[in-house]
Amino acid sequence: MPEARARGLLFDWGGVLTTNLFAGFAEFCREEGIEPGLLREKFLGDPEAQEMLFAFETGEMAEPEFERRLAVLLGLPPERAEGFNDRIFDRIGEDRPMIEALRRARGHGLRTGLLSNSWGTQRYPRHLFGELFDAVVISGEEGIRKPDAPIYELAIERMALPATEIVFVDDLEHNLEPARQLGLIAIHHRDSQETLGELERLTGVSLR
Repeated sequence: MPEARARGLLFDWGGVLTTNLFAGFAEFCREEGIEPGLLREKFLGDPEAQEMLFAFETGEMAEPEFERRLAVLLGLPPERAEGFNDRIFDRIGEDRPMIEALRRARGHGLRTGLLSNSWGTQRYPRHLFGELFDAVVISGEEGIRKPDAPIYELAIERMALPATEIVFVDDLEHNLEPARQLGLIAIHHRDSQETLGELERLTGVSLR
C-alpha cells in the first residue's frame, strides 16, 4: 500500500520563513556593544527573561514595557529601550526559498498555514497572507503560545485537515514534541534546502 501523502504544510514564521533568528540576535548585540550571545542566553536560560517573553508573545505585556525591561536585563541604558524590537528585526529578513515554496505548495493544491509566537502582531507581511496561507494562528492574537497544546489544536482546526496529514515546521526543538503528540508530522528546521527536501518527500510535489 503506498505511503499516504501529507496534504497540509504548517510553518513557524521567525527562523523558518525568515533568516536565522539567533544570527539576527547576535548581530544586534554586537551593534549594541554587548556580548553577541547574550540575548539568546537570556531567552533560553533566564527565568525573568522567559517570563517577560511569554507575556509579550501572548499579548499580556505591552511592547514598550517589554522593551524597557529587556534593555535593563541586557545592561543597556533606558534611552536604548525605545525601538528595541525594531532594531532587532531589522537584522532578520524573509527566507526567499521558503516563501517561494509556500506559493508552489498552494499551486499544487496543498493547504498552507502559519503558526507563530509573535513579537508584536504588526511584524508580519500581512499583505501577503492571502497569497501564502489558508490558515493563520498568531500567539499575540489568540492569547496562547507554543509549546502549549491549545495553540496547535487551534491550528489543526483552521487547517481543516486531519493532524496526521499536516507537516509542522519549526526551528525550535521544544516546539515539536507537543505537535507530534497531537499527530502532526514535525520537522526541525535548520536550513531551507534540507527542509524543502523533506517536505518534497512527504508531499510528493516539487517545492523548488
